[in-house]
Amino acid sequence: MTSKIIGVSDFPDAFLTKRTASGMGQMDDQNDPVNMILGLKNVRKAAHNCAVFQSGAKPGRIVIPSEVAIRETRQIPFEVDPPDHGGFRELLNPWFKRPLDEGYQARLQAIIDETIDSAFKAESLDVVSQFALPLQSKALTLLLNTSMDKAQTWIDWGTHVFRSEDSDLDSDKANILYDYIDEQIENAIAIPGDDLYSVLLNSEANGKKLSKEEVKGVMILTFAGGRDTVINAITNSIAYFSENISDLKRIDDEPEILNRAVEELIRYFSPLTQMGRVATQDTSVCEHAIKADTRVSLCWASANRDEKVFKDPNNVDFDRKVNPHISFGFSHHNCLGATHARQILRQLVLSLANKVAQIETIKADENIEKLGDFSRKVGFNSLHVSFKSK
Repeated sequence: MTSKIIGVSDFPDAFLTKRTASGMGQMDDQNDPVNMILGLKNVRKAAHNCAVFQSGAKPGRIVIPSEVAIRETRQIPFEVDPPDHGGFRELLNPWFKRPLDEGYQARLQAIIDETIDSAFKAESLDVVSQFALPLQSKALTLLLNTSMDKAQTWIDWGTHVFRSEDSDLDSDKANILYDYIDEQIENAIAIPGDDLYSVLLNSEANGKKLSKEEVKGVMILTFAGGRDTVINAITNSIAYFSENISDLKRIDDEPEILNRAVEELIRYFSPLTQMGRVATQDTSVCEHAIKADTRVSLCWASANRDEKVFKDPNNVDFDRKVNPHISFGFSHHNCLGATHARQILRQLVLSLANKVAQIETIKADENIEKLGDFSRKVGFNSLHVSFKSK
């Protein structure tokens, strides 16, 4: 008889000591140091001040770990600052708000139901590779408005399109994505359809028709930006409910708390730890000097545990009345795919509440990020569970 796995829902605050002592941390990233902003107020302030803390630096540099070595294409609108950023957002927002449509949600629900029903049939399964990854990939077909059969290709890529077991920056793996997108763009030029590629190729932003390189930039962001983050959110939520099944039952009994519960799970787990910016001039944060052309981190995960803002920040509280979390970023560059991600979580959590009686964790391999002196649990490399239906 195996002993019960416990503690999988614990995600300690890796930044508490530094946040309370100075509000700042430091880490090195490929010999391009990063000053980490840790408090919610200062993270929001820096995120809003794109004139001083820019996103439009060299492509790949604002990502942590930096993707400068493996990417020359600028991700759009992620790596574009105002005023041009606004033109791209105006074009893209209606498309990325489609998850709010009833028809979209019905198709998403069919994917979720199939995923859960398959989990019931298995004696056990790895939530990362056999549940969250297929669910994320199949849901992405809805966002791109393309055929479901493409999902298997994306599943075969694994949980991250730029990283492998051996490297945080795998150029060979990244090139698979780039070549795939180039091929899909050429296909859309030859035979236009109603998919996202075709729509972008026939669209304008900021008074100009989008170039193939700009379309590629949007698509790289779409594939990379919402992949491991959504997988983390799904997996971590299941880990939480495996040890807090009464909270899942409560959602079944009180579906009116669903949105509040999902926002709290997203705050607590913060599926993306941080995102960078590059200083355009000498400045300071928390009395810490920031030199021009150096990087800062907007540390979402630390800000979401800021004890000055959140009561009992290290507890999951579905009754939290004030929850200004920034898991999807803040201000101009808030996450383009937030509506899609939220809708997946809302429908998944409600479906789990309706269908699942128990989740038992069998084996867990935690995914620990090494960030200078910090070590943060961001999710799982694998999480083997068994689902019991009602």
